[in-house]
Amino acid sequence: MTNPLPLPTLFARSLSAASKASNLPTIDVRTQDLLQSSLTDLQTLQSRIAGLSLFSPNEILEDIATRDLVYLLVPYVRAQVQDRVKAVEREERLASLTLAKDYLENYLRCLDNYEIIPEDQVVLYDSKVSNPASRRELKIKQYQAEKDLRARIETIHKRRNQRIAMNSSDRPNDFDLISSLIPFNTDDEEEEEDSSSIDDILRETTLLLIRLFFAQAQTQLQNMDQELELLRNAPSPPPAPTTTPRQEDEDQRRKRKKNEETMWKLDAPTPKVGVSGPLLDEAGKPLQPFTILPSGAANRARFQAQVFGPDHNLPTMSVDEYLEIERQRGKFISGGGPASQNAPTSSEQLALDAEMDGTAEGEDKAEVKRTKDESWARFTDDNPRGAGNTMNRG
Repeated sequence: MTNPLPLPTLFARSLSAASKASNLPTIDVRTQDLLQSSLTDLQTLQSRIAGLSLFSPNEILEDIATRDLVYLLVPYVRAQVQDRVKAVEREERLASLTLAKDYLENYLRCLDNYEIIPEDQVVLYDSKVSNPASRRELKIKQYQAEKDLRARIETIHKRRNQRIAMNSSDRPNDFDLISSLIPFNTDDEEEEEDSSSIDDILRETTLLLIRLFFAQAQTQLQNMDQELELLRNAPSPPPAPTTTPRQEDEDQRRKRKKNEETMWKLDAPTPKVGVSGPLLDEAGKPLQPFTILPSGAANRARFQAQVFGPDHNLPTMSVDEYLEIERQRGKFISGGGPASQNAPTSSEQLALDAEMDGTAEGEDKAEVKRTKDESWARFTDDNPRGAGNTMNRG
Protein backbone atom coordinates (compact mmCIF):
# COMPACT_ATOMS: atom_id res chain seq x y z
CA MET A 1 0.00 0.00 0.00
CA THR A 2 1.44 3.36 -1.06
CA ASN A 3 1.85 6.09 1.50
CA PRO A 4 -0.65 8.97 1.14
CA LEU A 5 0.67 12.28 -0.04
CA PRO A 6 1.29 14.93 2.61
CA LEU A 7 -1.45 17.55 2.93
CA PRO A 8 0.68 20.39 1.49
CA THR A 9 1.59 18.32 -1.56
CA LEU A 10 -2.00 17.21 -2.14
CA PHE A 11 -3.36 20.75 -1.79
CA ALA A 12 -0.65 22.16 -4.07
CA ARG A 13 -1.41 19.56 -6.76
CA SER A 14 -5.12 20.37 -6.74
CA LEU A 15 -4.39 24.12 -6.93
CA SER A 16 -1.96 23.59 -9.80
CA ALA A 17 -4.61 21.72 -11.82
CA ALA A 18 -7.21 24.41 -11.07
CA SER A 19 -4.75 27.14 -12.06
CA LYS A 20 -4.03 25.49 -15.41
CA ALA A 21 -7.76 25.03 -16.08
CA SER A 22 -8.47 28.70 -15.33
CA ASN A 23 -6.53 29.74 -18.44
CA LEU A 24 -8.36 27.31 -20.75
CA PRO A 25 -11.88 27.38 -22.25
CA THR A 26 -14.50 25.67 -20.12
CA ILE A 27 -15.74 23.44 -22.97
CA ASP A 28 -12.24 22.11 -23.66
CA VAL A 29 -11.86 18.42 -22.77
CA ARG A 30 -8.47 19.08 -21.17
CA THR A 31 -10.05 21.74 -18.96
CA GLN A 32 -12.67 19.33 -17.68
CA ASP A 33 -10.01 16.67 -17.02
CA LEU A 34 -8.01 19.15 -14.95
CA LEU A 35 -11.12 20.23 -13.04
CA GLN A 36 -12.09 16.65 -12.25
CA SER A 37 -8.54 15.88 -11.11
CA SER A 38 -8.57 18.94 -8.87
CA LEU A 39 -11.98 18.03 -7.40
CA THR A 40 -10.79 14.51 -6.64
CA ASP A 41 -7.73 15.81 -4.77
CA LEU A 42 -9.81 18.40 -2.93
CA GLN A 43 -12.33 15.78 -1.81
CA THR A 44 -9.51 13.57 -0.53
CA LEU A 45 -7.94 16.56 1.17
CA GLN A 46 -11.23 17.51 2.86
CA SER A 47 -11.69 13.96 4.13
CA ARG A 48 -8.18 13.84 5.56
CA ILE A 49 -8.62 17.25 7.21
CA ALA A 50 -11.78 15.99 8.89
CA GLY A 51 -10.02 12.76 9.91
CA LEU A 52 -7.11 14.65 11.45
CA SER A 53 -9.48 17.10 13.22
CA LEU A 54 -7.42 20.10 12.20
CA PHE A 55 -10.35 22.40 13.00
CA SER A 56 -12.63 22.08 15.99
CA PRO A 57 -15.71 24.16 16.87
CA ASN A 58 -14.38 24.39 20.41
CA GLU A 59 -11.25 26.27 19.29
CA ILE A 60 -10.73 29.94 18.61
CA LEU A 61 -8.65 31.53 15.91
CA GLU A 62 -5.54 31.80 18.11
CA ASP A 63 -5.63 28.03 18.63
CA ILE A 64 -5.16 27.30 14.92
CA ALA A 65 -1.55 26.86 13.88
CA THR A 66 -0.28 29.11 11.11
CA ARG A 67 0.56 26.16 8.86
CA ASP A 68 -3.07 24.97 9.11
CA LEU A 69 -4.79 28.31 8.38
CA VAL A 70 -4.49 27.86 4.61
CA TYR A 71 -6.67 24.72 4.75
CA LEU A 72 -9.65 26.87 5.75
CA LEU A 73 -9.73 27.83 2.06
CA VAL A 74 -10.40 24.28 0.85
CA PRO A 75 -14.24 24.72 0.66
CA TYR A 76 -13.79 28.00 -1.20
CA VAL A 77 -11.46 26.39 -3.75
CA ARG A 78 -13.89 23.49 -4.21
CA ALA A 79 -16.68 25.97 -4.95
CA GLN A 80 -14.59 27.77 -7.59
CA VAL A 81 -13.63 24.53 -9.31
CA GLN A 82 -17.14 23.04 -9.11
CA ASP A 83 -18.65 26.17 -10.65
CA ARG A 84 -16.61 25.61 -13.83
CA VAL A 85 -17.66 21.99 -14.35
CA LYS A 86 -19.30 21.62 -17.74
CA ALA A 87 -23.06 21.04 -17.61
CA VAL A 88 -25.06 20.70 -20.83
CA GLU A 89 -28.51 19.95 -19.47
CA ARG A 90 -30.40 22.23 -17.11
CA GLU A 91 -30.64 19.62 -14.36
CA GLU A 92 -26.88 19.05 -14.51
CA ARG A 93 -26.16 22.76 -14.15
CA LEU A 94 -28.70 23.03 -11.35
CA ALA A 95 -27.05 20.20 -9.40
CA SER A 96 -23.52 21.52 -9.98
CA LEU A 97 -24.46 25.07 -9.00
CA THR A 98 -26.24 23.88 -5.86
CA LEU A 99 -23.15 21.91 -4.85
CA ALA A 100 -20.88 24.93 -5.41
CA LYS A 101 -23.22 27.09 -3.33
CA ASP A 102 -23.07 24.57 -0.48
CA TYR A 103 -19.25 24.75 -0.52
CA LEU A 104 -19.33 28.54 -0.31
CA GLU A 105 -21.83 28.52 2.54
CA ASN A 106 -19.67 25.98 4.38
CA TYR A 107 -16.69 28.31 3.94
CA LEU A 108 -18.64 31.28 5.33
CA ARG A 109 -19.91 29.26 8.31
CA CYS A 110 -16.36 28.24 9.16
CA LEU A 111 -15.22 31.87 9.09
CA ASP A 112 -18.14 32.86 11.27
CA ASN A 113 -17.31 30.17 13.84
CA TYR A 114 -13.75 31.44 14.26
CA GLU A 115 -14.79 35.14 13.98
CA ILE A 116 -12.09 35.79 11.39
CA ILE A 117 -13.96 38.54 9.53
CA PRO A 118 -14.08 41.98 11.23
CA GLU A 119 -17.51 43.20 12.27
CA ASP A 120 -17.45 46.23 9.96
CA GLN A 121 -16.77 44.01 6.93
CA VAL A 122 -19.59 41.63 7.91
CA VAL A 123 -22.03 44.54 8.26
CA LEU A 124 -20.93 45.92 4.90
CA TYR A 125 -21.87 42.74 3.05
CA ASP A 126 -24.99 42.04 5.10
CA SER A 127 -26.53 45.39 4.16
CA LYS A 128 -29.75 45.05 2.19
CA VAL A 129 -30.72 48.27 0.43
CA SER A 130 -33.39 48.85 -2.22
CA ASN A 131 -32.61 52.45 -3.14
CA PRO A 132 -30.57 52.44 -6.40
CA ALA A 133 -28.34 55.32 -5.23
CA SER A 134 -27.64 53.62 -1.88
CA ARG A 135 -27.03 50.29 -3.62
CA ARG A 136 -24.51 51.93 -5.93
CA GLU A 137 -22.73 53.55 -2.99
CA LEU A 138 -22.62 50.19 -1.21
CA LYS A 139 -21.11 48.53 -4.28
CA ILE A 140 -18.43 51.22 -4.41
CA LYS A 141 -17.57 50.64 -0.73
CA GLN A 142 -17.38 46.89 -1.26
CA TYR A 143 -15.13 47.31 -4.28
CA GLN A 144 -12.85 49.70 -2.39
CA ALA A 145 -12.63 47.29 0.56
CA GLU A 146 -11.65 44.41 -1.75
CA LYS A 147 -9.12 46.64 -3.52
CA ASP A 148 -7.50 47.63 -0.22
CA LEU A 149 -7.31 44.00 0.90
CA ARG A 150 -5.68 42.92 -2.33
CA ALA A 151 -3.16 45.75 -2.14
CA ARG A 152 -2.19 44.75 1.40
CA ILE A 153 -1.88 41.10 0.35
CA GLU A 154 0.42 41.99 -2.53
CA THR A 155 2.59 44.15 -0.26
CA ILE A 156 2.95 41.46 2.39
CA HIS A 157 3.40 38.79 -0.28
CA LYS A 158 6.36 40.69 -1.74
CA ARG A 159 7.90 40.98 1.71
CA ARG A 160 7.50 37.25 2.24
CA ASN A 161 8.98 36.50 -1.16
CA GLN A 162 12.07 38.50 -0.26
CA ARG A 163 12.46 36.77 3.11
CA ILE A 164 12.10 33.18 1.92
CA ALA A 165 13.47 33.70 -1.61
CA MET A 166 10.45 32.66 -3.61
CA ASN A 167 11.04 32.00 -7.28
CA SER A 168 8.54 34.58 -8.46
CA SER A 169 6.45 37.28 -6.81
CA ASP A 170 3.93 37.51 -9.65
CA ARG A 171 0.81 35.39 -9.21
CA PRO A 172 -1.49 35.33 -12.23
CA ASN A 173 -4.55 34.06 -10.34
CA ASP A 174 -5.92 33.32 -6.88
CA PHE A 175 -5.09 29.62 -7.07
CA ASP A 176 -1.38 30.40 -7.43
CA LEU A 177 -1.61 32.91 -4.61
CA ILE A 178 -3.07 30.27 -2.27
CA SER A 179 -0.44 27.80 -3.40
CA SER A 180 2.32 30.24 -2.46
CA LEU A 181 1.02 30.31 1.12
CA ILE A 182 1.20 26.54 1.65
CA PRO A 183 3.98 25.86 4.18
CA PHE A 184 6.34 23.10 3.06
CA ASN A 185 8.94 21.51 5.28
CA THR A 186 12.38 22.92 4.52
CA ASP A 187 15.89 22.36 5.79
CA ASP A 188 16.92 25.96 5.20
CA GLU A 189 18.86 26.90 8.33
CA GLU A 190 18.53 30.60 7.63
CA GLU A 191 14.76 30.30 7.57
CA GLU A 192 14.72 28.27 10.77
CA GLU A 193 16.67 30.96 12.57
CA ASP A 194 14.05 33.56 11.61
CA SER A 195 11.02 31.26 11.69
CA SER A 196 9.09 33.51 14.08
CA SER A 197 9.20 36.47 11.71
CA ILE A 198 8.27 34.27 8.75
CA ASP A 199 5.39 32.78 10.73
CA ASP A 200 3.99 36.22 11.53
CA ILE A 201 4.14 37.33 7.91
CA LEU A 202 2.60 34.08 6.69
CA ARG A 203 -0.24 34.26 9.23
CA GLU A 204 -1.04 37.88 8.39
CA THR A 205 -1.05 37.20 4.66
CA THR A 206 -3.25 34.11 5.02
CA LEU A 207 -5.81 35.93 7.15
CA LEU A 208 -5.97 38.82 4.68
CA LEU A 209 -6.48 36.36 1.84
CA ILE A 210 -9.27 34.63 3.76
CA ARG A 211 -10.99 37.99 4.26
CA LEU A 212 -10.61 38.83 0.58
CA PHE A 213 -12.22 35.54 -0.46
CA PHE A 214 -15.00 36.23 2.06
CA ALA A 215 -15.87 39.37 0.07
CA GLN A 216 -15.73 37.48 -3.22
CA ALA A 217 -17.86 34.64 -1.82
CA GLN A 218 -20.59 37.09 -0.82
CA THR A 219 -20.82 38.45 -4.36
CA GLN A 220 -20.73 34.97 -5.89
CA LEU A 221 -23.57 33.79 -3.63
CA GLN A 222 -25.78 36.59 -4.91
CA ASN A 223 -25.03 35.66 -8.52
CA MET A 224 -25.65 31.97 -7.78
CA ASP A 225 -29.02 32.72 -6.20
CA GLN A 226 -30.07 34.64 -9.31
CA GLU A 227 -28.94 31.87 -11.65
CA LEU A 228 -30.64 29.19 -9.52
CA GLU A 229 -33.89 31.14 -9.64
CA LEU A 230 -33.67 31.37 -13.42
CA LEU A 231 -32.93 27.66 -13.75
CA ARG A 232 -35.82 26.66 -11.48
CA ASN A 233 -38.31 28.91 -13.28
CA ALA A 234 -37.15 28.04 -16.79
CA PRO A 235 -39.71 26.09 -18.83
CA SER A 236 -39.08 22.39 -19.16
CA PRO A 237 -37.78 21.23 -22.55
CA PRO A 238 -40.32 19.48 -24.75
CA PRO A 239 -40.33 15.70 -24.26
CA ALA A 240 -38.61 13.67 -26.93
CA PRO A 241 -41.01 11.81 -29.24
CA THR A 242 -41.41 8.18 -28.21
CA THR A 243 -43.31 7.03 -31.30
CA THR A 244 -42.99 7.64 -35.02
CA PRO A 245 -45.14 10.41 -36.55
CA ARG A 246 -48.74 9.37 -37.19
CA GLN A 247 -49.39 8.34 -40.77
CA GLU A 248 -52.18 10.13 -42.58
CA ASP A 249 -55.15 8.23 -43.96
CA GLU A 250 -55.07 7.31 -47.58
CA ASP A 251 -58.15 9.43 -48.33
CA GLN A 252 -56.61 12.53 -46.74
CA ARG A 253 -53.37 12.14 -48.64
CA ARG A 254 -55.26 11.58 -51.88
CA LYS A 255 -57.42 14.65 -51.26
CA ARG A 256 -54.42 16.84 -50.48
CA LYS A 257 -52.63 15.60 -53.58
CA LYS A 258 -55.66 16.43 -55.69
CA ASN A 259 -55.85 19.95 -54.29
CA GLU A 260 -52.19 20.51 -55.01
CA GLU A 261 -52.59 19.30 -58.56
CA THR A 262 -55.48 21.71 -59.19
CA MET A 263 -53.47 24.68 -57.82
CA TRP A 264 -50.02 23.93 -59.20
CA LYS A 265 -48.68 22.20 -62.24
CA LEU A 266 -45.36 21.45 -63.78
CA ASP A 267 -44.35 23.29 -66.89
CA ALA A 268 -43.21 21.12 -69.68
CA PRO A 269 -39.42 20.97 -69.54
CA THR A 270 -37.41 22.54 -72.27
CA PRO A 271 -36.35 19.77 -74.65
CA LYS A 272 -32.67 19.00 -74.39
CA VAL A 273 -30.53 16.91 -76.59
CA GLY A 274 -30.19 13.44 -75.15
CA VAL A 275 -32.53 14.15 -72.19
CA SER A 276 -35.88 12.36 -71.95
CA GLY A 277 -38.00 10.49 -69.46
CA PRO A 278 -40.10 11.39 -66.40
CA LEU A 279 -39.49 14.47 -64.20
CA LEU A 280 -39.72 12.64 -60.85
CA ASP A 281 -38.76 9.17 -59.73
CA GLU A 282 -40.93 6.92 -57.54
CA ALA A 283 -39.63 8.56 -54.34
CA GLY A 284 -40.47 12.07 -55.63
CA LYS A 285 -36.86 13.08 -56.30
CA PRO A 286 -36.45 15.42 -59.31
CA LEU A 287 -34.74 13.84 -62.28
CA GLN A 288 -34.75 16.92 -64.53
CA PRO A 289 -34.94 20.71 -64.02
CA PHE A 290 -38.52 22.02 -64.00
CA THR A 291 -40.50 25.14 -63.03
CA ILE A 292 -43.56 25.18 -60.74
CA LEU A 293 -46.27 27.70 -61.71
CA PRO A 294 -49.97 28.09 -60.77
CA SER A 295 -52.53 26.70 -63.16
CA GLY A 296 -54.50 29.08 -65.37
CA ALA A 297 -53.19 31.49 -68.01
CA ALA A 298 -54.55 34.57 -66.16
CA ASN A 299 -52.79 33.71 -62.91
CA ARG A 300 -49.58 32.88 -64.71
CA ALA A 301 -49.65 36.20 -66.56
CA ARG A 302 -50.36 38.11 -63.33
CA PHE A 303 -47.46 36.46 -61.49
CA GLN A 304 -45.17 36.98 -64.45
CA ALA A 305 -46.00 40.71 -64.52
CA GLN A 306 -45.13 41.00 -60.81
CA VAL A 307 -41.63 39.57 -61.22
CA PHE A 308 -39.93 42.89 -61.90
CA GLY A 309 -42.52 45.06 -60.10
CA PRO A 310 -41.85 47.09 -56.96
CA ASP A 311 -42.15 45.37 -53.57
CA HIS A 312 -44.41 48.17 -52.21
CA ASN A 313 -47.72 49.80 -53.17
CA LEU A 314 -47.29 52.75 -55.55
CA PRO A 315 -49.37 55.97 -55.02
CA THR A 316 -52.57 56.26 -57.06
CA MET A 317 -52.79 60.09 -57.05
CA SER A 318 -50.54 63.10 -56.66
CA VAL A 319 -50.33 65.25 -53.54
CA ASP A 320 -52.21 68.12 -55.21
CA GLU A 321 -55.05 65.80 -56.22
CA TYR A 322 -55.32 64.47 -52.68
CA LEU A 323 -55.39 67.99 -51.19
CA GLU A 324 -58.11 69.06 -53.64
CA ILE A 325 -60.28 66.11 -52.63
CA GLU A 326 -59.79 66.93 -48.95
CA ARG A 327 -60.69 70.58 -49.59
CA GLN A 328 -63.92 69.53 -51.31
CA ARG A 329 -64.76 67.41 -48.28
CA GLY A 330 -64.42 70.49 -46.04
CA LYS A 331 -61.32 69.32 -44.23
CA PHE A 332 -59.56 72.72 -44.57
CA ILE A 333 -60.48 76.04 -42.93
CA SER A 334 -60.11 78.97 -45.32
CA GLY A 335 -59.82 82.63 -44.47
CA GLY A 336 -58.11 84.22 -41.53
CA GLY A 337 -55.13 86.51 -41.55
CA PRO A 338 -55.09 90.36 -41.92
CA ALA A 339 -57.78 90.36 -44.60
CA SER A 340 -60.23 88.53 -42.35
CA GLN A 341 -59.36 90.80 -39.40
CA ASN A 342 -60.08 94.00 -41.39
CA ALA A 343 -63.33 92.67 -42.93
CA PRO A 344 -66.61 93.97 -41.36
CA THR A 345 -68.58 91.75 -39.02
CA SER A 346 -72.04 90.44 -39.89
CA SER A 347 -73.72 93.26 -37.92
CA GLU A 348 -71.52 95.91 -39.54
CA GLN A 349 -72.19 94.51 -43.00
CA LEU A 350 -75.95 94.51 -42.30
CA ALA A 351 -75.82 98.19 -41.28
CA LEU A 352 -73.94 99.07 -44.47
CA ASP A 353 -76.42 97.18 -46.65
CA ALA A 354 -79.37 98.92 -44.91
CA GLU A 355 -77.95 102.34 -45.88
CA MET A 356 -78.42 101.59 -49.61
CA ASP A 357 -81.52 103.81 -49.97
CA GLY A 358 -83.76 103.54 -53.01
CA THR A 359 -82.97 99.89 -53.74
CA ALA A 360 -85.01 96.82 -53.04
CA GLU A 361 -82.03 95.06 -51.44
CA GLY A 362 -81.44 98.09 -49.19
CA GLU A 363 -85.05 98.11 -48.01
CA ASP A 364 -84.88 94.36 -47.27
CA LYS A 365 -81.67 94.80 -45.28
CA ALA A 366 -83.17 97.75 -43.41
CA GLU A 367 -86.17 95.64 -42.43
CA VAL A 368 -83.87 92.83 -41.26
CA LYS A 369 -81.83 95.33 -39.22
CA ARG A 370 -84.98 96.82 -37.63
CA THR A 371 -86.28 93.38 -36.67
CA LYS A 372 -82.89 92.44 -35.20
CA ASP A 373 -82.69 95.68 -33.18
CA GLU A 374 -86.21 95.24 -31.79
CA SER A 375 -85.41 91.68 -30.81
CA TRP A 376 -82.26 92.79 -29.02
CA ALA A 377 -84.16 95.61 -27.25
CA ARG A 378 -86.78 93.17 -25.93
CA PHE A 379 -84.04 90.83 -24.75
CA THR A 380 -82.23 93.61 -22.83
CA ASP A 381 -85.51 94.71 -21.21
CA ASP A 382 -86.28 91.18 -20.04
CA ASN A 383 -82.70 90.50 -18.97
CA PRO A 384 -81.12 93.53 -17.32
CA ARG A 385 -77.36 93.68 -17.05
CA GLY A 386 -76.04 91.38 -14.28
CA ALA A 387 -79.34 89.54 -13.80
CA GLY A 388 -77.76 86.21 -14.66
CA ASN A 389 -74.94 86.46 -12.09
CA THR A 390 -76.54 84.71 -9.13
CA MET A 391 -73.52 82.72 -7.91
CA ASN A 392 -70.95 85.47 -7.27
CA ARG A 393 -72.66 88.43 -5.67
CA GLY A 394 -70.74 90.48 -3.09
